[in-house]
Amino acid sequence: MMKTCREATRLMSESQERDLHISEQAGLKLHLAMCTPCRNFSKQLKTLRRITQSYAQGGPEKVDK
Repeated sequence: MMKTCREATRLMSESQERDLHISEQAGLKLHLAMCTPCRNFSKQLKTLRRITQSYAQGGPEKVDK
């Protein structure tokens, strides 16, 4: 059975904190192959993670005005 968008977004969020089980990964990949809004959410989540990691590591150079 295909995951709902709610289940897919939950798994995407959880994947930031833990490794997904192989069955969870497969179900998520199937859902993402068919669901444009969830693919967009996945891209946004990856961008947000990259930005927060950069910030946590000191972020970009600050420019004084």
